[in-house]
Amino acid sequence: MAVVGASGSNLDLLTDLRALYDATGGGTPNVTVAVIDGPVDFAHEVFEGADLRTALGAMSVTSEAGNKMAEHGTHVASILFGQPGTEVEGICPRVRGVIIPVYDAATGSAPQLEVARAIELAIAEGVDIINFSGGQYSDTGQADQWLSEAVARCAEAGVLLIAAAGNDGCECLHVPAAASTALAVGAIDAAGEPMDFSNWGHGYSCNGITAPGADILGAVPGGGVTRLSGTSFATPMVTGVAALLLSMARAVGTGVVPLSSLDIREIMMTGAAKCASNYPNICQRLLSGTINVEGAVKAMSDAMLIGPAEVAPSGGCGCGGESASVSPESAVSASVTPSMADAPDGQNSVYALGNLSYDFGTEARRDSFKQLMPPVEINGDVVPPNPYDARQLVAYLGDNLSEARALTWTLNIELTPVYALEPTGAFGADLYNRLVEILAAEILAEGDEDNVQRVSIPGRLTGNTVRLFSGQVVPVLQLENQRGIYGWRHNMLVAQAAQAISGGPNNTADLAKIQENLRGFLDRIYYDMRNLGVLSSDRALNFAATNAFQAAMVFSEALGGGMQLETLETEMSPFARADSDAWDVKMKFFDPENTRRARRVYRFTIDVSELMPVTLGAVRSWTTAV
Repeated sequence: MAVVGASGSNLDLLTDLRALYDATGGGTPNVTVAVIDGPVDFAHEVFEGADLRTALGAMSVTSEAGNKMAEHGTHVASILFGQPGTEVEGICPRVRGVIIPVYDAATGSAPQLEVARAIELAIAEGVDIINFSGGQYSDTGQADQWLSEAVARCAEAGVLLIAAAGNDGCECLHVPAAASTALAVGAIDAAGEPMDFSNWGHGYSCNGITAPGADILGAVPGGGVTRLSGTSFATPMVTGVAALLLSMARAVGTGVVPLSSLDIREIMMTGAAKCASNYPNICQRLLSGTINVEGAVKAMSDAMLIGPAEVAPSGGCGCGGESASVSPESAVSASVTPSMADAPDGQNSVYALGNLSYDFGTEARRDSFKQLMPPVEINGDVVPPNPYDARQLVAYLGDNLSEARALTWTLNIELTPVYALEPTGAFGADLYNRLVEILAAEILAEGDEDNVQRVSIPGRLTGNTVRLFSGQVVPVLQLENQRGIYGWRHNMLVAQAAQAISGGPNNTADLAKIQENLRGFLDRIYYDMRNLGVLSSDRALNFAATNAFQAAMVFSEALGGGMQLETLETEMSPFARADSDAWDVKMKFFDPENTRRARRVYRFTIDVSELMPVTLGAVRSWTTAV
């Protein structure tokens, strides 16, 4: 049996875990684990000597005693990073830890957007494994687009996402644990039996394992320790073992097959102890099996000798997908919650695309604008001012620019605020003026040549957050200067580029077609490729979009020939300057009226190591059959 009875240390909850711990020395610093959870009390004595920090750009949240989210985050983190000789012996105390707080202390939950943002921050930090002891109930197992895309990026980046299966005690799924690329974790008791609150379901039967989740020892903010139960605390048990296995794999010399974090996922599922019960309902609740350290070590040894592709988990069923806000796994809500049974310079840089908007934050702030703004005349009638009417507000700010500081300026993506914008420094006044100018251009008629339909915003994540009037909490993006703050005049851009490509406005048929292709090109980038602008690849992609006019000149052959954008990809550039963060943006065009025609590929390189990206070298192009 892989599970043994509870004792003083979490290391003794699994057979052979202490042996693996001793063999790896508690992990190695070349393995990094991110914990997306509540804030962590770094001052607790169990973390003294741990390589532990908050991710750059993550929200800054206090971790004082009494904060329920801090209690959850500190408990989870101590299961992993508690130092030897302290009251809580962590499973992998020697690996590097990155903490990314996401939960709102007032609500005890986080929108799925914030979890997606945290996952992207973890990827940007270069972590190997993400522990997320939270989730949201989902009828379908599907997450919203933001979270789904972030989970997909994890797999693409080779990052293992380990998430709690949930504590609803039903045949139901939680996101993001239900994602087919994640490793879901259910909870068992000291006898190895599934705990009553632990979720199960078809998706988990091929992407989940169970681990001890009863009375797991952990630290309490402000000092002391306690024992808690839930899939929240079974999850770091699995994460800790995964970190030790990856440490062991990386410590082995040459002559063996190198293993990735995702290989460790398959190895742990392959090595899991299969259900020995004669009752199908019991086996179903044990997911694909119970964590088995000895079996995982053996499967890893086999994989390093013959290659990870030869060692795959049994089963073969299709897993479920991911849904809009998450919480610790003690609750069922519209947002992600924790899973308790008892309820470098470029690293914090952002280059995002969206729409500019504003927020008052409070009723008092809104009413103060209403009192200060002059009344307006509509059809001969004088009516009170409306601060929500952007036209009235822009007119007022034009004469009272200092009042722009009293607003919370936001960057929205499809009506959803994703950042609060904070102009700062010597150019703060100029930046506020620029924001007012862009807002004035956004409210122009859609057919107006000067209408701004999108804006690009470069800034730095501060770790601070702002609560909007709706109650939504968004991270603060600090603006330093006007470089890179572009108003995307869609109509002017399309008209000028189309005329330049067609050689003039004489050929109206060709001009109209080119305009249509250009609009499709710009809309494709904004709608299909939308992102938060945190990852280096996304900053490169967004900067490429702001250079669409310049790009259109280069794409004259494709666009002028009636071709349309087929794929848009980014990959790290193999040729870059020292200390740069260079990415190749590749755009492939096809002829929708002749699919047998050769594709045209364009590639240009963008360095995003600074706050303001820069294009390197000339644009290259070639043809390809597919």
